[in-house]
Amino acid sequence: MRIYLGVDGGGSKTRFALIEQSGRVLARHEEGPAYYPQIGLEGLRTLLARGIEATLKLGGVAGSKLTFAFIGLPAYGEDRALLATLDAVATPTLAPDRHRCDNDMVCGWAGALAGEDGISVVAGTGSIAYGEYEGRRARAGGWGELFGDEGSAYWIAREGLRLFSRMSDGRTPRGPLHAAMRRHFGLETDLDLCAAIYGKRIMQRSQFAQLSKVIAAAAAAGDVQAQELFDLAARELAEIIDATRQRLQVPQDTRLAVSYSGGMFKLQDLLLKPFSALLEGGARYRLAPPRLPPDIGAALHAARLSGVPLEARAIAALTP
Repeated sequence: MRIYLGVDGGGSKTRFALIEQSGRVLARHEEGPAYYPQIGLEGLRTLLARGIEATLKLGGVAGSKLTFAFIGLPAYGEDRALLATLDAVATPTLAPDRHRCDNDMVCGWAGALAGEDGISVVAGTGSIAYGEYEGRRARAGGWGELFGDEGSAYWIAREGLRLFSRMSDGRTPRGPLHAAMRRHFGLETDLDLCAAIYGKRIMQRSQFAQLSKVIAAAAAAGDVQAQELFDLAARELAEIIDATRQRLQVPQDTRLAVSYSGGMFKLQDLLLKPFSALLEGGARYRLAPPRLPPDIGAALHAARLSGVPLEARAIAALTP
């Protein structure tokens, strides 16, 4: 029996999935963030070892029986000097010749499109797009929170704070976002926000990104300027898809499949609807709802890398 392990490392959560060749899910497990610039390489090693061992135990599978594993890691490939270190980060828990690492964007694509040609965009803590077409691979976005990750939770949080400062100064009219931020941080004066942010009360990238929920709630409460941030997020994500398509050299007359994953797309009215309208407004794309979650996609990709990809009926068995 061939058994595959998929690991979808994220900026907020890391999910593990164990499946067999027939498409039966043996186990799923969840750990914290796998963003090594935040938790450190040793923290990443510990997280993966703990998560892999827990998943194998839940599935009743010995490590020696594992056929192949694929581990998607955020920020993988963004520092060439660390590639060898990251490729070995799961050893000795996993045998070197029975697993492979890559960027977590591959997990989103493999799950959303079940490994078929097309582009998948991820909008979670960060944002990135990845696609494959006729054997070619390409990515766009994923430049990190300081000057990229447009449309992500971190980006929304950062832009929402900027909007709050403009509302406080009177540079733009105050909307529900202003009061929502004051409540969230318990501010006595608006400038106390500087101590809350720069005073390191928010230490981690994933914690900072959680502020996007405050901005989303304000937008849902009718804050027009907060709503405009989500419209802009949709446009930014669509541009990332266009850039990926160009890099894939997809013919102009080809209607390419596009899918999506990540927590931001759970905001149906705020983000998914305007994003869908942009993509479906022309003849270049066919929007496809994600078929499988990224952790299952990672396991599916592990089977592909092993040389024995799952058959269509097995993939159908995995589909919720």
